[in-house]
Amino acid sequence: MDTPGNDRRRTPTFVWIYAAAAALALATLVVGIIRLGRGFGDDWTMVAAGALGLVAVAVTWPIASMLGGVGSAEETSGTPTPSSAASSPQMQQMLEVLQSIRDNQLLSDRAKQIAFRGKDLDALRRAIQEDIARQDWDAALKLADLVEHEFGYKAEAERLRTEIRAKCEECTRRMLDDGMTAIDKHTAAEQWNNALREADKLVAAFPDNERIRSLPQEIENRRQSHKRQLVASWHEAVARHDIDGSIEILKQLDTYLTPKEAEGLQETARGIFREKLNSLGKQFASAVQEHRWNDAITVGDRIVRDFPNTRIAQEVREKMDVLRKRAAEPAAAAT
Repeated sequence: MDTPGNDRRRTPTFVWIYAAAAALALATLVVGIIRLGRGFGDDWTMVAAGALGLVAVAVTWPIASMLGGVGSAEETSGTPTPSSAASSPQMQQMLEVLQSIRDNQLLSDRAKQIAFRGKDLDALRRAIQEDIARQDWDAALKLADLVEHEFGYKAEAERLRTEIRAKCEECTRRMLDDGMTAIDKHTAAEQWNNALREADKLVAAFPDNERIRSLPQEIENRRQSHKRQLVASWHEAVARHDIDGSIEILKQLDTYLTPKEAEGLQETARGIFREKLNSLGKQFASAVQEHRWNDAITVGDRIVRDFPNTRIAQEVREKMDVLRKRAAEPAAAAT
């Protein structure tokens, strides 16, 4: 005699498992949508995971239901039922289909790896060229190593490394040439500070280059050599009594001489300036006596400008108004 307990069908375990999986997937999907709606970011990971979970539950549910139904029928009767016997070939066929799908999926993954391998390699090549353009030689060399170690292209990796080193050497040579040209230009123009700035740039770029590290000292040696030439030229001008020439050279020497060096030349320089002032005074007096008013004004302006604190300059200032009036008289008479 059957009891009510025997008539009550028990809910298979897989039903509860699938219900829990569906609930979890749905909860993940809802939480992901809420996070997106509230502006917690633009990460769609939770939404995608929840949707995929629901799809997986929906796809596998018919298979699990069939398998669970067969198992329940056998447990109830204790012997294989006609439906169980009939479904065995179907189950076998379905298992074969599932195995085929699995094999095809594995084959598809391998195919995708092969397809993306070429794209990854092309992306790596482009990245190397971009690093070369940015002159990031270390990064380019590391990427070239990946071509060999990750993709197995040893010959191509060596070719890329050779290209990178050649570009690096070319860039270095060009930078050195440009820097040395600029230094030569500045030293020729006696722009020593500008020359030192160019040298500092090269030292910062090539700190391990012995030739570059010696550039500041080389520039200073050029400066000292030029100073010695100026001093020698000044002594020669003084010896041949070239007053104007010696004064011009002395003006150039002013930025080179140390206080002690200037003190050693001071007495000779004073004598040169006295001679120059006397010469200008004689020229001024001669122009006034000969009524060459414009020449007198020109010489007088020079005396006042170059020797403002001398007695002669004071005397010239007192006469300048009269000289300008005299210089204007012929023009006024002509009009």
